[in-house]
Amino acid sequence: MQRLRLIAPLTGLAAALVAGPLLATVALAADPTVVVRAGDTLTRLSNRHGVSIDALADLNGLADPNRIYVGQRLRIAEKAAAPVAAAPAKPAAAKVHTVALGQNLTTIARAHGVTVAAIAAANQISNPSRIYAGQRLTIPGAPPAAAVTTSGGMPASMAALVARRDAVRRVIVEEADRYHVPAAFALAVAWQESGWQQGVVSHAGAVGVMQLMPATAEWVGDAMLGTTVNMFDTRQNIRAGVRLLAHYLGRYDGNRDQVLAAYYQGQSATDRHGIYAVSRPYIASIKVLERMFGG
Repeated sequence: MQRLRLIAPLTGLAAALVAGPLLATVALAADPTVVVRAGDTLTRLSNRHGVSIDALADLNGLADPNRIYVGQRLRIAEKAAAPVAAAPAKPAAAKVHTVALGQNLTTIARAHGVTVAAIAAANQISNPSRIYAGQRLTIPGAPPAAAVTTSGGMPASMAALVARRDAVRRVIVEEADRYHVPAAFALAVAWQESGWQQGVVSHAGAVGVMQLMPATAEWVGDAMLGTTVNMFDTRQNIRAGVRLLAHYLGRYDGNRDQVLAAYYQGQSATDRHGIYAVSRPYIASIKVLERMFGG
């Protein structure tokens, strides 16, 4: 695929996706503070430590999040408070959060002390993988009833979409079996990329269920399939994407993080520079989705 996109994968709905376990929760660093280094911005610190920009600004009383300086010590987590015996607090009133670049539902939910499931339900998000910078999300004061999810932890709204797109699911499973790729893994990648929709074309030019770039489809066709790949054909698109996953699984000895990084940011970038910070939410979301699909 070899292209970077703004993501917010199952953003949470995957570890907490509307239900709970959609996006693996990103743990905060053990040290509750960090010292600003040359080149740091709140966006980079947010991505690095899994804390939203709004949360960083609130924790440190920053009136202007664009003005931080080298050597400044910033808090990245609240210190645990001693338990206090008190009557249950009333649910907090709903508020609005504007999604910043690089954020996903998991980090947003953590910053506001609610579940991903609650945010997804409050905003009628059927595909938690798709939130975008600038989007305004209602943050509820309490999580919604558990009835919004299926017994497998999949949001009810997402489960309905999965059922409607079962024909595509079957093709993905068939191609996964063909190339010995775990079916749940292939299903998760495809859902993260397009929601199993062949008609999706990204701003970067990635096409179809597996969101293949033209150069990637040509490479897979020539080097791995020995035939031309028609990216606009559902079966061929899925076959090429799954075959690429099989290639990466072999190249990286099954290391899911590296496999997904290569699929998202490109093989050369992964080999030379490792996993980019911007790829981490994408990876986390797919891991949650894989569990949701039975992996």
